[in-house]
Amino acid sequence: MNRSEGRNESQLRDLKLEMDAAPFAEGSCLVSTGRTKVLCTASVQDETPPWREKSGKGWVTAEYNMLPRATHTRSRRERNRISGRTQEIQRVIGRALRSVVDMDVIAGKTVIVDCDVIQADGGTRTASVTGASVALRSAFDRMVEEGTLDRNPMIEMVAGVSVGIVKGKVLLDLDYSEDSKAQVDLNVIATGSGGLVEVQGTAEGDPFSRENFDEMLSVALSGIEELAAAQRKILSG
Repeated sequence: MNRSEGRNESQLRDLKLEMDAAPFAEGSCLVSTGRTKVLCTASVQDETPPWREKSGKGWVTAEYNMLPRATHTRSRRERNRISGRTQEIQRVIGRALRSVVDMDVIAGKTVIVDCDVIQADGGTRTASVTGASVALRSAFDRMVEEGTLDRNPMIEMVAGVSVGIVKGKVLLDLDYSEDSKAQVDLNVIATGSGGLVEVQGTAEGDPFSRENFDEMLSVALSGIEELAAAQRKILSG
């Protein structure tokens, strides 16, 4: 099967992580995976939502947006009301980030991570998680350096990748052309150590077997190991 960038079945798209892409933010990362590009920025506020105040803990949340010409045709801006898809994706990103943050360390603070899709060619939600994790860690590193935090509250990195069955073959990191004709589509979010955070799977036609699922999950987790290694490398540089 011919794939973008001449990849084999279990190979990630070309990954690029650029830190400080938005220098005014406390932390930022421009993530590119193939032709999908997402700008992730982390902003710190010295307050928490009213419902969170009595807990004595901090909060991490996310917002997701796709620019009008991120795709081949212009989409309308979501001004007064965001779509169900957008709500779902930003909740996924938020849950992923919160799963690896010690909220006691950031008591009284909220970190909002904005994920803006500049160009979409499949896997925008998983790329957002991967880039948002770097942006959040970068923001926390800066806060430790400035003395705002005693220690970095991020326990480990978290990343996401898609995997699917296309023409009977399990493929890692689907681009749009593959995703649009996949028989099964799976989005996997996990920590660098392999802990599962979220698995979203859908059969677009016939049901898939447990064996299919296990194979896809194994391939996805191998990809996430690579993504986590890339995250650690850019953060240590």
